[in-house]
Amino acid sequence: MEEKQAQERIGILRQKLTQYNREYYDWDRPTLPDDVYDQLMRELEQLETAFPQFADAESPTKHVGGTVSKVFEKVPHTVQMMSLQDVFSAEEMAAFVHRCQETLQAPAFVVEPKIDGLSVSLEYINGVFTRGSTRGDGFVGENVTENLKTIAHIPQMLQNAPPFLEVRGEVYMSRERFAELVAQQEQDGEEPAKNPRNAAAGSLRQKNPAITAQRGLDIWIFNIQQVTGVELTSHIESLAYLTSLGFSTVIPHSELRYTFQQIQQEIDKIAAERSGYAYDTDGVVVKVDDFAQREEMGATSKVPKWAAAFKFPPEEKETNLREIQLSVGRTGVITPVAVFDPVQLAGTEVSRATLHNQDFITERDIRLGDTIVVRKAGEIIPEVVRVAAHSAASQPYTLPETCPVCHTQAVRDDEAAALRCPNPDCPAQLMKHMIHFVSKDAMNIDGLGPQILAVLQEKGLVHSVADLYHLTKEQLMELDRFAEKSAENLVRAIAASKQNPLDRLIFALGIRGIGAQSAKLLCAQFPTMEQLLAATVEQVQTIDGFGGVMAESVVTALHEPHMQKLIEHLRAAGCRMTYAGTAVEDHRLEGMTCVLTGTLPTMTRSAAEALVLRYGGKVSKSVSKKTTYVVAGEAAGSKLDKANALGIPVLSEAELLQKIQERND
Repeated sequence: MEEKQAQERIGILRQKLTQYNREYYDWDRPTLPDDVYDQLMRELEQLETAFPQFADAESPTKHVGGTVSKVFEKVPHTVQMMSLQDVFSAEEMAAFVHRCQETLQAPAFVVEPKIDGLSVSLEYINGVFTRGSTRGDGFVGENVTENLKTIAHIPQMLQNAPPFLEVRGEVYMSRERFAELVAQQEQDGEEPAKNPRNAAAGSLRQKNPAITAQRGLDIWIFNIQQVTGVELTSHIESLAYLTSLGFSTVIPHSELRYTFQQIQQEIDKIAAERSGYAYDTDGVVVKVDDFAQREEMGATSKVPKWAAAFKFPPEEKETNLREIQLSVGRTGVITPVAVFDPVQLAGTEVSRATLHNQDFITERDIRLGDTIVVRKAGEIIPEVVRVAAHSAASQPYTLPETCPVCHTQAVRDDEAAALRCPNPDCPAQLMKHMIHFVSKDAMNIDGLGPQILAVLQEKGLVHSVADLYHLTKEQLMELDRFAEKSAENLVRAIAASKQNPLDRLIFALGIRGIGAQSAKLLCAQFPTMEQLLAATVEQVQTIDGFGGVMAESVVTALHEPHMQKLIEHLRAAGCRMTYAGTAVEDHRLEGMTCVLTGTLPTMTRSAAEALVLRYGGKVSKSVSKKTTYVVAGEAAGSKLDKANALGIPVLSEAELLQKIQERND
């Protein structure tokens, strides 16, 4: 490769890998498969070796990929939390072992599963767990002590402990718990986690420890970072000591190996058994046992020279694509699902995998009857990787233009590259719409929980959310759950919801991208339903925080025949079609634009929005350079990331209240 070409390629690789590191380590939302990332990293390492004139200390090859979020307190690591050098073949592992044997006197090795989780540090003073932190960039991590305290296998108190102890471990989510989480996320209409590692990372980096506690995380301890008052000379000895203190360690897998052949046998054994483990393993770690020999081997700026991680290649199988079924999700997304001849992957039989959307199908040119290659992403979720061969006379596959359930004309959502059924009364979506419609920030109908709504749908009493307003006491009393008094209370609660202002009704309609605050902004600009229905995309787009995609979503949804029919039924039922607005108490926040994200500790987001509006401020849905503050709560996502990137001040709920008080003084 020419020098100029190498320089350009190195620049491209560094940019791609830096972005992927942000997605993987900081946002817990990777867009690139691990094996593809590994290939790009290896290519960059080889180019930097071949062209040392382009060396850069900030290259992704020189440091751990994570950064430290502003949401958590920073924790400097006295002992650097290093990464590991990866190897991808038996030849590369043999070369690593040979280097150690050339440098050291008869080294012994330990071979352990590489647990695919989130690396953390735990600190104990006189046996009391005092602080826990993430790896971060290896030098500075995030204080997640309270979240770590929710993990059952982390001891809060150690018996016969040294004065100070810092250990390193891997927090993970079991495969069983991950499957449960994905099922729940899909049921709730949320984007499911991609794999157990990212689910574990996202769960541990929650601002609210109660959310972390619900996720069922676990941990393996595999290293001592620092210890006082105890002399330990080897890894095996340190694991035995940690086990005696009450830690869950990887000691069942730790036996000394002396030759490459013995090491390879253990790697093969772990590879054969890993499908039976409760947790994901993406490889095997091989490391020198003796601590003095580790010191002799030394380290680079990023990895120790005395350890290497053998990365398992993803298991892939060829099979025949027999059918593409269409599934209508709870949010109206029409998802194509591949049905293929059953194959064994990661210890289980699979015969179905999502094809995501039309773009995914087109990019891979997937056709009925093709021979396809499938694997399990994160060894959990089956996925179609590529087409191995087209069948004879095959034709490109195109998703239908109508919903497969209610046959409404489908709408393409370009932002999400998805095809959606816009019919709010589609039977496949009705339960989701009803749950949203009666929720607290929407029509707030107390007593109409999911179980009651399911019974009403099953008995044929509701075919649309508008049918809720025609329920009678007598109809409800025929159901198992209702006596006369409870039936009367529910009918009364349904009737009371008719008096909700227009913004609540707009939010309750479930228009994609329109939250409670966006609904208020819409109604402030168009205070009657008639004005809203007559609004154009250009008019809606003039509202602060409404871009072209969002404006198009509103106008398209309100012009859909099924939506217009529903609105007329709600009007006939007596629901208010006008907006009163929010009274401004004073103008202390005038000129300020706030964006709210995440779950606040004491206020609902709608209450916080109302507070800002009450004092003359504006609330926007999106972060831009015009944003004054971003108010971030628990589980803040991409809006917080964008605020940090743009340098916009981030406030907690308490700091927002303090700002309001300060501007009144």
